Amino acid sequence: MKIHISILFILFFILGSAQSTDQKDTFVKDNFTKKEFYIPMRDGVKLFTAVYVPKDISNKNKYPFLMQRTCYSIAPYGENEYKAKLGPNKFLMKDKYIFVFQDVRGRYMSEGTFTNMTPQTDRKTKKDVDESTDTYDTIEWLLKNVKDNNGKAGQYGTSYPGFYTAVGILAQHPALVASSPQAPISDFWNDDFLHNGRFMMGYFRTFPVFGVQKTKPENKAWYMDSFIKQTSEDGLKFYRDMGTLKDGYEKYYKNNFFMTEIMNHPNYDEYWQKRNLLPHLKNVNHAVMTVGGWFDAEDLSGPLNIYKTIEKTSPKAKNTIVMGPFSHGAWAQEQGKHFHNQIYFGDSIATYYQKNIETKFFNHYLKGNTKEDAGLPEALMYDTGSKEWREFASYPPKNAQKVNFYLTDGTLKNASGQGFSEYYSDPNNPVLSSDNLKDFNGFTPKNYMSEDQRFAVGRPDVLTFTTDVLTEDMSFAGEIIAKLNIASSSSDADFAVKLIDVYPEDFKPKEKKEGVIYPNYHQMVRSEIMPARFRNSREKGEALVPNQKTAVNFRLQDVVHTFKKGHKIQIQISSTWWPLFAVNPQKFMDNPNFATKEDYTKAFIKVYNDSSIEVEVLK
Repeated sequence: MKIHISILFILFFILGSAQSTDQKDTFVKDNFTKKEFYIPMRDGVKLFTAVYVPKDISNKNKYPFLMQRTCYSIAPYGENEYKAKLGPNKFLMKDKYIFVFQDVRGRYMSEGTFTNMTPQTDRKTKKDVDESTDTYDTIEWLLKNVKDNNGKAGQYGTSYPGFYTAVGILAQHPALVASSPQAPISDFWNDDFLHNGRFMMGYFRTFPVFGVQKTKPENKAWYMDSFIKQTSEDGLKFYRDMGTLKDGYEKYYKNNFFMTEIMNHPNYDEYWQKRNLLPHLKNVNHAVMTVGGWFDAEDLSGPLNIYKTIEKTSPKAKNTIVMGPFSHGAWAQEQGKHFHNQIYFGDSIATYYQKNIETKFFNHYLKGNTKEDAGLPEALMYDTGSKEWREFASYPPKNAQKVNFYLTDGTLKNASGQGFSEYYSDPNNPVLSSDNLKDFNGFTPKNYMSEDQRFAVGRPDVLTFTTDVLTEDMSFAGEIIAKLNIASSSSDADFAVKLIDVYPEDFKPKEKKEGVIYPNYHQMVRSEIMPARFRNSREKGEALVPNQKTAVNFRLQDVVHTFKKGHKIQIQISSTWWPLFAVNPQKFMDNPNFATKEDYTKAFIKVYNDSSIEVEVLK
């Protein structure tokens, strides 16, 4: 039971959804009155909502709404039980708003049935409901039933609440003037549980949270007994003992509705297509500030894709993106000296963001002149190599030029060559995703996003390509595309590609963690995995023709990273990346999620020298 509580505490702490009043800090109780309501939606389902109203509110001192909708509980429950903190940061709390927290459909005290990434409806009848209609109906009710509001509403949320914020944009309620989706899911095919359709095994312990329906109103987590108990500090042992993904599903999650949905939908079919928010983000008519972390192992693609989509579909929208050196939701907690894993990025970075960006955004649009621009940068992006904030008038920056680094005989070069590099991939002996065995016990992955990759160098199933020592700084800013030309002796294969910053052999960090060898550190900057089966279409898998040269192209997501003079740029390629991702059996199957050990096929895999990594370099 102890491990269950610690896992949930971590999750709720990140999302700020399970706070109760700290006896030493009574600011919230001293300054707000808490009311709880069941707010009716257009189809009759009632959603449980807590509203914290400033005590000094009056007809002459009106306040706007600032709302978070969540599937992670709005605890504590009871009108005499107060959260210790309100809103996304302490500065906004002290400025005071009418803070609103709501359990979404089917979660905790709300009525209805829970659906992961609720699909959008056509809204033709009152029965056609989704998260955007629930957002609209909630705002409409609040305006009419909470006295002395100023007629404006804003919304925010991180992770799943980030999705509810992003989809809430589609409510298009006239009072909704500011939205900040933070670490939002945008397309379930590429966020959280799947990357290009490959199942993220690192999420395996989370499924009780998302795949067990409640049967009555709940003010506590009803799924606690479904959590997998930790048996060893060696987290890798759990995955070795578990066997295949099929084995794990049948042993732990046969009755978990969400895991069952994932297992039964291996292709980008209607189930996943309906859970892609991006095609619906059109005609956005209010201010949006999307926030993400460069080291967010859960939702990196969501913020980037939501920002870019709004830029394309809604050019008149006040659209801003902020990307910092953060893990999932870490901008909400001040660290002092800010590290991600073993790498130091500066001091008080979260406070800088909260005070100068987030607070300014909501104060301006909710309490100021909504029609005027808030004066924020179009794109505020942290350069994870030079370790400084950079502002861009457009993103990706217009002065970035596409450059191809060719993968040639262990080197990264500006020109392609003849021939190929080859490795031997065995699903029974996969490449590990980390050498930190304790991390495999984690609830969701985190540290691997900037982890030292020296443990993988030299393996016969990992190809490594490295530049010479850089003689001047080189800044990447924008998208990264892997353009691989491959051949495999098997009928299927995955390709995991890592972009790595190799530190000088005499490197001395400004701040360090004890026991870490920083000289020659191989810091991962960006990575992604791509099943070759989806190289031509996500909707239907396609087998490889054994030993036939084939193109496999895919995005690694974006970076803003300066490779410093004296460093080297490196690419690593493998076909397994375990237990972060489920192993591809390397035998083409209609549904590889149900592969058995008997399906595992060893393969010789070639990467031709005309393969390249396309990056955008600032000039």
